[in-house]
Amino acid sequence: MMRNGYPELGDKEPVRGQVRVWCDGCYDMVHYGHSNQLRQARAMGGYLIVGVHTDEEISQHKGPPVFTQEERYKMVKAIKWVDEIVPGAPYVTTLETLDKYNCDFCVHGNDITLTVDGKDTYEEVKNAGRYRECQRTQGVSTTDLVGRMLLMTKAHHSIEVTLDYQKHQDNLSKDARGHSPWTGVSQFLQTSQKIMQFASGKEPSPGDTIIYVAGAFDLFHIGHIDFLEKVYSLAEKPYVIVGLHFDQEVNHYKRKNYPIMNIHERTLSVLACRYVAEVVIGAPYSVSADLLDHFKVDIVCHGKTDVLPDRDGSDPYAEPKRRAIFRVVDSGNSLTTDDIVQRIIKNRLEYEARNQKKEAKELAVFEAQQRREQLINGHKD
Repeated sequence: MMRNGYPELGDKEPVRGQVRVWCDGCYDMVHYGHSNQLRQARAMGGYLIVGVHTDEEISQHKGPPVFTQEERYKMVKAIKWVDEIVPGAPYVTTLETLDKYNCDFCVHGNDITLTVDGKDTYEEVKNAGRYRECQRTQGVSTTDLVGRMLLMTKAHHSIEVTLDYQKHQDNLSKDARGHSPWTGVSQFLQTSQKIMQFASGKEPSPGDTIIYVAGAFDLFHIGHIDFLEKVYSLAEKPYVIVGLHFDQEVNHYKRKNYPIMNIHERTLSVLACRYVAEVVIGAPYSVSADLLDHFKVDIVCHGKTDVLPDRDGSDPYAEPKRRAIFRVVDSGNSLTTDDIVQRIIKNRLEYEARNQKKEAKELAVFEAQQRREQLINGHKD
């Protein structure tokens, strides 16, 4: 069975002679940077297997994860470039692991992952020539997202960074000696090429059921995944369109510092989901007759969360209700973006300490690499 041009996880049988690629990681607070890594890895072969570490291993080497291992397994399964996942993958990637799953090589970003004692987790596969590198996505990191959640300000939507935001950035991602080149924060710049890389490019086929949902889909998380999976299951041949509200609209109805991720970031996050065929960037809050007619929508869905009236007091779903195509979908998961923010705030000091410790280890390795390069260049001279 195909999902918008991508196979259902587990439905695709490996082909003899096909290049099998291995990726692994924590995949905590999965964002479009993780998805982009897996997209690049999948393009290097024909079958992608992703190993996900346990809570215990992550706590030992990095600090407490935000999401449980079961939540993280499900998030990775929902990324459309993933063919298979391995729960409880070892933190250190070995040749034994690659051989066990018949993988030709391992792919990781051009940053570094270290064990609790500061060793490169990919050293063995690198030395064996079974390691490939992909480009790390600039402008996004778990560190930055955690920093945004700890602030009750909209500074992360602006190019101007306030002193408070800078202070939190420093607390989360700066060791006393300086910055690691791999852990930190930066501005994400959206490009048309990036959208094209993430988009399915598939038009609806005859017989498809066009299903429309709309919302913020901020910090795209397991609650959203469960909802979209239920929506997808409503039809035999579903074509799911997600309408994303502009940042100003989201802030109007959610207040505080929402959305945590801007419209460009949320677009890529949603496009990476295997249940989604198309995204409307900057969808109107009220689902209008024009929108329904333009996309030839058969079903409009909303979750069990409260629906706030539009600015004029009207019901944003009045038109689909009038056409009798509106459905309330119970995902069975009550997790919200606010719940995730509360998890972060509750464990704030632990996350700050985790990121400072992580950067200190990375900085030590980076400085050692620079010293080695200087020695090599000095001998050449």
